[in-house]
Order: sequence, then structure tokens, then C-alpha cells
Amino acid sequence: MTTLPSPDVIKRVADLRKIIDDYRYNYHVLDQSTMSEAVADSLKHELSQLEEKYPELITPDSPTQRVAGKALDKFEKVTHKVPMISLADVFDRSEVEAWVGRMKKVVSDAEDEYLCDIKMDGLACSLIYQDGVLAQAVTRGDSKVGEDVTANVRTIQSVPLKLRDVAGFDKFLQGRTEVRGEIVMFKDKFDELNKQRQADGEVLFKNPRNLAAGTIRQLDPSLVAERPLEFIGYDMLRDDPADLPTVEAVYKAMTQLGVSTSRQSKKVHGVDEIMSYVDHLGQVRDDLQFNTDGAVIKLNNRSQYERLGVVGKTPRGAVAYKFPAEEATTVVEDIVISIGRTGAATPVAVFQPVQVAGTTVQHASLHNADEIARLDVRRGDTVIIYKAGDIIPQVQTVLVELRPSGTAKIDYEQELARQYPELEFVRPEGEAVYRVKGLSGPLIVKRGLRHFASKGALDIDTLGEKNVEAIVDAGLVRDLADVYKLKKDDLLKLERFADISAQKLVDAIADKKRPPLEKFVFG
Repeated sequence: MTTLPSPDVIKRVADLRKIIDDYRYNYHVLDQSTMSEAVADSLKHELSQLEEKYPELITPDSPTQRVAGKALDKFEKVTHKVPMISLADVFDRSEVEAWVGRMKKVVSDAEDEYLCDIKMDGLACSLIYQDGVLAQAVTRGDSKVGEDVTANVRTIQSVPLKLRDVAGFDKFLQGRTEVRGEIVMFKDKFDELNKQRQADGEVLFKNPRNLAAGTIRQLDPSLVAERPLEFIGYDMLRDDPADLPTVEAVYKAMTQLGVSTSRQSKKVHGVDEIMSYVDHLGQVRDDLQFNTDGAVIKLNNRSQYERLGVVGKTPRGAVAYKFPAEEATTVVEDIVISIGRTGAATPVAVFQPVQVAGTTVQHASLHNADEIARLDVRRGDTVIIYKAGDIIPQVQTVLVELRPSGTAKIDYEQELARQYPELEFVRPEGEAVYRVKGLSGPLIVKRGLRHFASKGALDIDTLGEKNVEAIVDAGLVRDLADVYKLKKDDLLKLERFADISAQKLVDAIADKKRPPLEKFVFG
């Protein structure tokens, strides 16, 4: 029996579409970034999952059903002979395996051979050569219609104005040859430009991708010529598909004809080798000349690729593997207040679980009442979270456009009274933190240790409320660190413990000496 979407789900889908469309318009049309690409990917992934679960909610104008962007009026519009469609995203091995499985269902004899390459963070562009001579350069635009930027692209030193005449590749100098790739700016050149702008007292450029896109859309080619742009090829098209039977053949042809490639491409077999490529790329990507957020994986056999066709607005035969984002979106399910060993009351956001930088995040400190007020974060809010220094999760901002109706501001003092009715709190003058008033050391330690051992934190088996009371009252634990010094002989002196129970607690504590950092911080 099909489950119908609830009104909340319908509203969530509509809100997600609006915020994604706003981002895409700013990013692709105006070259302005309203949020990071990682955040946009996270929102789009949520939307695609909802549409997969409730296909009746899919509409032709959904961001998952079209490639973003519109051609700007300041350049002549050009219709692509073959649309420059986008790829579906995958985020882990299971999604790669599911993609391979879907291909096998459509083309049962599909070869288990793939061409992997780096996913470059630049401006997609098509170079059209007629009889080996550059005739036109067209931006991706909305995938069907792009912008003629030939005069600007001709100034890029890495773009061959004429393809090289090499034995065995002479057919590419006859008729129409289309080379697709990314216009990028190398990281070192970008840094040099910004150093000079800083010395000149000018506003710094935000990132290489935006600078490359903004530069190529300048009306004055002389300005473009001053910027160190590069063209990196990733695909070729010919009127006769037999000229390029595999993606591997495409890369060999580009190299021979004088088109720069990433030099990171590799032919692989099976999911294991795909994941080995992805893992290696993740390790070396910071050392590459250009920015990347993942890898492109294509079925190597182009005939089978064409047989697989297109589903929605993405090809079945290729995917974009996205590296774990340092940012993501999630929903705040609750805001709880934790009492530390010093009596400090620290608010903690509890999230729907989400992957950030390769780990599952469910909690993040909100620090204090002032930070809650600054963010205006509420239960039910969709928030952008990130890992500060790739370690500790933090809440960056609230996406108020997705805020459910009827949410209430957090009144911190009311929350303290509701969550801890038996305690009184004060905020010392000049401090940002509320503290428990008149609470003695042992009581603070007990409360802190109970939280530290709870399931949401370290989840230490058998360290429940009564055992906490016993070890603190006996003076065995005076702060959280002391719990790791407990010995079986010390516990056996207490009435609550016998040989087995004492050993069980010592073993449970030892088992939690290397907890995940997020759980340790939450504890």
C-alpha cells in the first residue's frame, strides 16, 4: 500500500525547492553565492530522497529535474547540439553499488569497466572545432542553451586554437569536433592575485570558481587575458560515435590533440577499484592545482552508455561522487541543557543524524544563551552545521526560509526552569554562562558524571545513577577524569559491588577510553 505524503512533507518539499532555486539562480546566473555548494548539495539530496519516497510530488520544475542556470542576455545565446546535462550525486559506497545495480537492470550486459576522473570546481564550457580549428566556445548555461564566449576563451593560453595534427588522430581534424571541459583557475594563481589585491587595498576575490566564472563573462576580452585561466577537458563528441568508442579513448585523443586534462583520470574495474580511486583522490586532493569536491565515474563503453539513456535529467551511465562535506543541513529536534562539573549550564542542539566530514553528527554545542539569541535557533529549524577545524560540529546559521510555522523563540531562563525545576541558576555579572546557584562539588560531579555516562554521550554500561552516587560519595571520583582511574579493588570496598559487578564496570569504562570525538565533547 502506497503511503501518501503528509501536509508537512508537501510543505517541506515546496520550501526546499524554493531555497534551492534561489541558490541556483544566484550561483549560476548572477555568479553570486548565497550558500556553499556543500550546503546546496545537502538540501538537494534531501529533496531527491523525499521525491524518491513520494514520486507523486515530482514536478517538471523541481530542481532535481533540471540543470540549473539561464543564459545571460549580454552574450549571444547558442543552443547546444547535445545538452550538457548534469550528473546524479552519490555520497558513499552503498550508493555507488546501487547505481551499478540500476545500470545492470537496464543493460544486463553492461561492462564492469569505468573511467574515473576528478570533479573540477570551475565553469563548464564547450569548445567546438571545425576541421581542427576553434570555431566557437559556449558556456553550459541551462544545459540546453549557453552563451557564446569565444572571444574570451581564445585568450586562455591552454586552449588550442587549432588541434594538433598527429598520426592516427587525423580524423579529428575533419568535420566537427566538440571538446567539453571546465574553465578553472589554479589555486596558486588565485592566491597571487589576492595577495596583489590586498597590497593594493582592493576587495579580495572569494574563491577560484567564482572568479573564473565571473572573468569568462566579462565583455572585454583584454580583461580576461589578464587573468590566469585554464581549460581542463573531460569529454569529446563527434558526429560518428565510432570515432570515440570508450571514455578512455576520449582522454587519449584529448592529450594527443593538445587539450589539457586533469591527469588524474584512471580506468578501473568494479566497485572496489572505484572506491580505491575515490579514497586516493580524497587523500591527495588538497595538493592538486585546482579545487575539487569529488570524482566523476563514467561507464567506459560509450555505446552502452548511450543505450542506458537518461533518467529524469541525468544520464544513467555516470555519477558524481561527492566527498564528505564539511557542511551539511539538518533539523534541530531538541535543545537540551547540560550541567557541567563546574555547574555551568551549556545548551546542546540535538539533530536528525547527518554526515559531516565523514562522520555522523547528532549533537552540537550552542555554547550559551547569547549564542542561541544570536542564531535565533528554535526546535524544528533547519540549520547549516559545519565542523570547525574538521573536528567539532558547530551550528553556522539557521535557514529561516524552511522554518515551520508555530515555532517559538528559546527563552533560556524558562528552559532552565523547565529542564531543572529543582535547581536555581544565576548568571554572574560579566559572564555569558548561567551556573547552578549553591550547588556543592559532589552534586555537580554526580550530575555531570550521569550525563557523561548516558547513552547520548559515552554510553558506559552499568554506570547508572546508583553506581554514580556510590563512587562519588565514597570519594573515588572527584571529577570526570577520575572515572578512568577506578580499580576493581577500590570498587570491592563498596557495598554495591561484588567481584563480577566490579569487573564489569571497570571493563565498561575501559571500553570507552577512545570514544568518537563528537560523543566525548557532548559528554
